[in-house]
Amino acid sequence: MAARFGYPVTLDLHGIPVLVVGAGPVAARKVAGLAAAGAVVRVVAPDVSAGMTAEVDEGHVETLTRRPFQPKDVVGMRLVVAATGSDADHDVAVAASAAGIWVNAADRPDDCSYILPAVARHGAVSIAVSSDGTSPALAQRLRDDAARLLNDDVAALADRLSRQRTAIKAEGGSTELHDWSGDIEAILGPPPSSSPS
Repeated sequence: MAARFGYPVTLDLHGIPVLVVGAGPVAARKVAGLAAAGAVVRVVAPDVSAGMTAEVDEGHVETLTRRPFQPKDVVGMRLVVAATGSDADHDVAVAASAAGIWVNAADRPDDCSYILPAVARHGAVSIAVSSDGTSPALAQRLRDDAARLLNDDVAALADRLSRQRTAIKAEGGSTELHDWSGDIEAILGPPPSSSPS
């Protein structure tokens, strides 16, 4: 049987309207991540935590509406995050799903149409780890272990390879046929050998 959240993607959220319902510490962390990805974030919540106030002050929130969620709040959104920490998250998920909008309900995988992996990022390189919603703590630990691979040399390599790809394409070549293994192994070393059968 296929994993429920078995198709990982990386989204371009630049300029994309995203609704966050809730304004506690968890919602504030979600806003920070969405803003860092370029999303246009709107928040709806009756009460606002200090963390969310800081996100607003940083300019990470386009609009903050201080009242309980209403189903009409999902209109015009491309993604929704429900992070109230209460049963209201289910109502948000139902409204978003009914409108055909992808929704993440914090710590409620049954109400999610997408989940968020644990992410480590350095420059243009990201490592994302998911446990299919079963154990965020395990995903975070594996993310932290994998993050040790990310350093300035890896970030610089990603930038150099990007420039090389651009140059090959400008000359009409295909980057799909290019062997990048030498460049990569110069920084990361050879890939781990597969275990004998």
